[in-house]
Amino acid sequence: MSTSRDLAASGPDPVHLTEVEWQSLRQEASELEFAWQETYQALVEAAYAEPALRALYPFTSHWALRFSTTTRPRLTIVGPCLTANRDGTYGVGRSLISADLGQCATAHEAVALAVRHLPSPGPVTLGD
Repeated sequence: MSTSRDLAASGPDPVHLTEVEWQSLRQEASELEFAWQETYQALVEAAYAEPALRALYPFTSHWALRFSTTTRPRLTIVGPCLTANRDGTYGVGRSLISADLGQCATAHEAVALAVRHLPSPGPVTLGD
């Protein structure tokens, strides 16, 4: 049986840190006051609903949704970048400013496309 001292000695749990980051990202998306808030929130929720992406550490850069196999501070980016566009469409690309992997009509289509381009990364680890 683990004690709190054992848990403290083993350090932070990367799975827990990942879930906390997801919850923060979901809350932020629900509270945005931008015209594209609903589109962005749909993307975040669709990504969270997908187990392959939910297992990764999420982060954003310029409102683009990205994923990492390590927690902050040292992120190890993996897989495509997802964007919610002002016109209600979604982009999937290899970089922030590209939808070179595809343009999708729904958040679920964009997430499915991203998963098809996702390597099998294994569990999230601490980004020390």
